[in-house]
Amino acid sequence: VQLQASGGGLVQAGGSLRLSCAASGRAFSDYTMAWFRQAPGKEREFVTRISRYNAEYYADSVRGRFTISRDNAKNTVYLQMNSLKAEDTAVYYCAADSRGLPYPTGYAYWGQGTQVTVSS
Repeated sequence: VQLQASGGGLVQAGGSLRLSCAASGRAFSDYTMAWFRQAPGKEREFVTRISRYNAEYYADSVRGRFTISRDNAKNTVYLQMNSLKAEDTAVYYCAADSRGLPYPTGYAYWGQGTQVTVSS
């Protein structure tokens, strides 16, 4: 599976962005798709994931502001980010795996990352 993330950019606090992650390869619908993020000097952290059955899980820091969704017909997963805060600034990575775990080592496939910068 190859993943290509896009949609990052610079936004003011309180604004919105939508990230996309397009997948190529076999059986996109069989995978849990996740978003992680990594801020400078910090470890990569879990943001959200969506299972093959469309069950959604969120980190406490983004619950109620971010929404993950998937379109299996387009082999794409989305991350709608609303009410953005300066602390959301990071490189955002999409990831895929059949196991559906909430930590980075649980994912076999990764996109290249897209920068999100929120100005306060």
